[in-house]
Amino acid sequence: MATDINQNIQLSFTTSEFFQNPYPFYEKLRSIHPIYYGNLLKYPGWYVTGYNEAITILKDTRFKNRIPLPQTSKKYEQLKNIQNDMMLFKNQPNHKRLRLLVSNVFTPGMVEKLRPYIQETVNDLLQQVQNQKSMDVISEFAFPLASLIIAKILGVPVEDRHQFREWALRLIQTIDFTRSRKALDNGNEITIILRNYFKKLMEERKQSPEEDLISLLIKEEQQGDRLTDEELLATCILLVIAGHETTVNLISNSVLALLENPHQSKLLNDNPSLIENAVEEFLRYESPTQMTARIASEDIEIDQTTIKKGDQVYILLGAANRDPNKFANAHLLDITRSPNPHLAFGYGTHFCLGAPLARLETQIAIQSLLQQMDNLQVASSDLPWRKLLGFRSLNELQITF
Repeated sequence: MATDINQNIQLSFTTSEFFQNPYPFYEKLRSIHPIYYGNLLKYPGWYVTGYNEAITILKDTRFKNRIPLPQTSKKYEQLKNIQNDMMLFKNQPNHKRLRLLVSNVFTPGMVEKLRPYIQETVNDLLQQVQNQKSMDVISEFAFPLASLIIAKILGVPVEDRHQFREWALRLIQTIDFTRSRKALDNGNEITIILRNYFKKLMEERKQSPEEDLISLLIKEEQQGDRLTDEELLATCILLVIAGHETTVNLISNSVLALLENPHQSKLLNDNPSLIENAVEEFLRYESPTQMTARIASEDIEIDQTTIKKGDQVYILLGAANRDPNKFANAHLLDITRSPNPHLAFGYGTHFCLGAPLARLETQIAIQSLLQQMDNLQVASSDLPWRKLLGFRSLNELQITF
């Protein structure tokens, strides 16, 4: 089964209306079919908006990952090579091998030990803006928090941590579906800088190990296997991207969701024990990652729809998380919602390794903000959403208190 977009709807994923609010677009697609064939991006493919269909595809290893850049291209070679070594774009058995080595070091227990440092960092950032009576949640709170935490985890010296923002912002453009040639040129340049930076840091840690992730990954060995230097470089660079993008988006989207739903904000303020539940609902309601892609390795039938070998499949996580067939009152924010089996961190073998860190940072950030600042308000209803398809991300979020 295939639906011809030209015979049914006129929708585009590149309009300002879409970037401001993609959910009506998702609803329209789902109303036609939860697996919709069309040409909403540069290339034709299947757009998955149904929750059950999304989860079926995410756990089916016949749908493969592939790196965003063509393997045959000589251009952007440094960027392509580093992406090729990233766990994010690996398939089995290579993905399982890499994930095992990294996950044995980057554990939920390691993350939990960071709780005091995260709390201290959050308090410091809020103290710095206390007398301003306003702040940009992203540039003055979420981004410095994410930068400081991921840099501490990796073992990046304090004086170098300010560079992470620029690196992350430029690199995220290279894996989004809207990427331009300029973004790829920039990404290739940043990759060269990052490779040189982390190679130097890796050499220092080989000589003088510390208790940071780079040192632990260098000595981590499983059944005689260990990360190559290229794999370790790729893992560090992936963490620079993922450690920023998901967490920054999650914190800022959560603040916005609360301030646009004052009854939910009051509920959380009155019941701090709801914070873990609330963060799960923020993840569902305004998913920081909105889209992920796969390619069919053979002809596969899903929900009476035959997806042909070689077809691109775009899984709209933000749409699946608002599927009314799965979630009651899907378009309403409800911090008491339980159970809440959202797909914001993916599903199956590629479930986000950094999920515990993103959750913990956001829980501490949101709870501290509510406790330490009074009369929080969004400064303007004109919100500058970034023109990204794979991520739900604001350029800035000005609030007053």
